[in-house]
Amino acid sequence: MSVNNNNNTNKPVVYLTRIEMFDSAHRLNSELLDRQTNCETFGKCNTIHGHHYRVELTVKGTVDPITGFLMNTYDINQIMDETILKPFDHKFIDRDIPYFKDSNISSTVENIVVYIWKAVSERLPTNVSLHSMKLYSTEKNVVTYFG
Repeated sequence: MSVNNNNNTNKPVVYLTRIEMFDSAHRLNSELLDRQTNCETFGKCNTIHGHHYRVELTVKGTVDPITGFLMNTYDINQIMDETILKPFDHKFIDRDIPYFKDSNISSTVENIVVYIWKAVSERLPTNVSLHSMKLYSTEKNVVTYFG
């Protein structure tokens, strides 16, 4: 947790990061491309494969003067469980997540992080906002989203 003293208010703005991991499978493919172009564009990722994803979710806001919390970590854990772990862990994203199944949206790490951002932000308390989210698809590949 880091502290940023905002000059516009006497209340410090703090950032809380929670990290979770999940395993999912997907296939990079676009219904808007023909088979050959999909193979050329996505290479070996055009076949079904899996990742051990790591998500770092950072929220920001002011500390509650009564509890001393920005947000109870139990609550952020519950939100991440409902929006990330239950829907994604040990699932085939292209088949099990309606957003990807029912659309022409490819299950790239970029599209997955945007989807998760929207789901999480709808469940946060009004005094807390999402600051950033990082989604690692491998140890070397990470997408950061700021909304």
